[in-house]
Amino acid sequence: MSTRRGVAPAPAAHRTRRRGAGRRTAGRLVVLAAAVAAAVAAPSLLARPTTGAGAPPAAPAAAPPAAAAALLPSAPAFDLTARSTTDPASPWVVVNKQHPLDPLGYAPASLTLVAGKEVSSLAAPDLQAMLAAAEADGVRPTLVSGYRSYGHQERVHQRAVASQGVEQAERVSARPGHSEHQTGLAVDLGSRTDPSCDLQDCFGATPEGAWLAAHAASYGFLLRYTAADSDVTGYSPEAWHYRWVGADLLREMADRGVGTLEELFGVSGGPVYSTP
Repeated sequence: MSTRRGVAPAPAAHRTRRRGAGRRTAGRLVVLAAAVAAAVAAPSLLARPTTGAGAPPAAPAAAPPAAAAALLPSAPAFDLTARSTTDPASPWVVVNKQHPLDPLGYAPASLTLVAGKEVSSLAAPDLQAMLAAAEADGVRPTLVSGYRSYGHQERVHQRAVASQGVEQAERVSARPGHSEHQTGLAVDLGSRTDPSCDLQDCFGATPEGAWLAAHAASYGFLLRYTAADSDVTGYSPEAWHYRWVGADLLREMADRGVGTLEELFGVSGGPVYSTP
């Protein structure tokens, strides 16, 4: 084999190594070329049709909202039988002219003093919280009346009859044994802004009356006697009379669009006493 002058021919082993290195370099070039080709082809793959022949498999369709909601467990229905409407110790007891307390002389087992008045210990925490919240908002309702015993209610009713006559008195004052006050769950609230409106129609227009109308339900107190419900409750409207039943029951009443305990529980009411 001829060689360039002055240069010795490379050994056979060295020539073999150079040929191997050349093949490896060529292999790398092939891999690189394949990668470039794949990158160039990627946009066209993304643009491939999503329907028809040659389309990639479609992802499973998402369940429609209604179908998805059907898979969720439903909230349990509110149980209107969870508490008694006839037991005078129950926060849901319905007391009206058709449904007297049983016994007539009932007195709560536990009373708590709030703002100088006795109320049922069941209602006391929410009443205290409500009065504190009102004061924080710059409004300070007074507590005019809370629990009344059978004897106390009897005197209140007799005074009403004496001053107004039986027919009018029984629109505004309950007979003993038929009064929510006797359960300790009802309160009459007053106005520090205008005390002359206490137990009067104008109470609803005072700052205290307006605050209570807007917020009392959040503390479990129902505005029991309204003009819209007089035929059901049997009493003239009293913007000052609130009855504690608990916030959970009041939310249910709002959901059902009813304003009285009689309508909610399917209990009779009205202006006529069940007994003479």
